[in-house]
Amino acid sequence: IAEECPTLQELELHCCGDLALRGIAGIKNLQVVKLMGFIGVFYNSTISTISDIGLTLLAQGCRRLVKLELCGCEGSYDGIKAIGQCCQMLEELTLSEHRMDGGWLAGLSYCGNLKTLRLRSCKSIDKSPGADEHLGSCLTLEELHLQGCQIRDKQSVKALFLVCENVRDIVLHDCWGLEDDVFSLASICRRVKLLSLEGCSLLTIKGLELVVLSWKELQRLRVMSCNNIKDTEVTPELATLFSVLKELIWRPDSRSLLSSNLAGTGMGRKGDRFFKRSKD
Repeated sequence: IAEECPTLQELELHCCGDLALRGIAGIKNLQVVKLMGFIGVFYNSTISTISDIGLTLLAQGCRRLVKLELCGCEGSYDGIKAIGQCCQMLEELTLSEHRMDGGWLAGLSYCGNLKTLRLRSCKSIDKSPGADEHLGSCLTLEELHLQGCQIRDKQSVKALFLVCENVRDIVLHDCWGLEDDVFSLASICRRVKLLSLEGCSLLTIKGLELVVLSWKELQRLRVMSCNNIKDTEVTPELATLFSVLKELIWRPDSRSLLSSNLAGTGMGRKGDRFFKRSKD
């Protein structure tokens, strides 16, 4: 395929290991790649997953990558560093159900053009991220998305926010372990303009308020299906913030009445700013 399809730009491979990437590295014009590794027994044959070897082969051969998704892959700091150093056009990186070794987060600082980082269904972020001063940061990062991830470990969550400290959009959907003290670490990111929370049932309005009031550039807030956040606990300080946001979607639980109660009060309107009310 590499020899006969020199203009191929997008490729998706399932149940592949390092050996498969010896060939993929020959497709020089690849821009979008999705790799799904596999660990276990498949038709009585053991299939190895993708490791630093495969990630390095990919990085050295496919230097025009713009989007990369790694599912069920192993690897470490070395593999992520190789991708960052070789794939300087990479703008979007997604890791799903990753099995990365401790310390991989520090490799993200080499991704000099990365704009979007997505973590999906990850049982941990980084088991051993190392000292804060060795992490570095992604200076160009604009969006951080976490969906269905375990984020109980405060050390790894802190390391993630340090690496992503310049991020503008934070999206947390259906993440387990997002308690107030864990979410408070998001205060590290001081340039946040959009926060979207959905299915974060452990977070309280106290924890939410502590963070969002510290973000001086916040413009859009979306809170949906977060059952521990109650309308009745909205403080005057939060209400003031709501009134100046460009966008507010507030449905923390099925009994949320704030949207309907605010109708006609003018809250959420300031110049061309508006209040968005979710439909039932």
